[in-house]
Amino acid sequence: MHIWDLFLVALSLSMDAFAISVCKGLSVPRVTSAHTRSVSLYFGGFQALMPLLGYLTGVRFQKTIEQFDHWVAFFLLGFLGVRMICDACDDTSAPVDAAFHARAMVPLAVATSIDALAVGVTFAFLHVAIVPAAALIGLTTAFVCACGVHLGHRMGESLQRYATVAGGIILIGLGVKILMQHLYGIWV
Repeated sequence: MHIWDLFLVALSLSMDAFAISVCKGLSVPRVTSAHTRSVSLYFGGFQALMPLLGYLTGVRFQKTIEQFDHWVAFFLLGFLGVRMICDACDDTSAPVDAAFHARAMVPLAVATSIDALAVGVTFAFLHVAIVPAAALIGLTTAFVCACGVHLGHRMGESLQRYATVAGGIILIGLGVKILMQHLYGIWV
């Protein structure tokens, strides 16, 4: 997987956390450096940790499903992308509270990084160097979330849906690309 592909994966995985960061920015009267640090560390840290855990799980089953790993990657990324798009269209989501402490942030960080766990499994099948990939995912998410909390404070809820839909489309596109590369030798 090329660095550009990894960056697109990192960017798309960060969109759920970005959306929550935007909401967090909406929830406070003034964004402080502590708010920025909190969203960056929690979301970036969990987004880096989960692909590592997924990779370790995927490596255990790599030999068993090596013949159809491209299909696994296609379906996992496609499913995650469709789910992100559906979540963005769901009007029943609850508002995010203004708390930035661990008890409020850890559940949000775990919830937004489950996709990264599945991508880590996919990385095992694609023989991706996991430590640099996880670091790129974590750092990208930390940066995007730091920007998100400030943008949310300034611009409002309109960014949240667009970011999540864009992340879903990117994941679906990467799943299709992996499948095409394996089946037809097309290197896009």
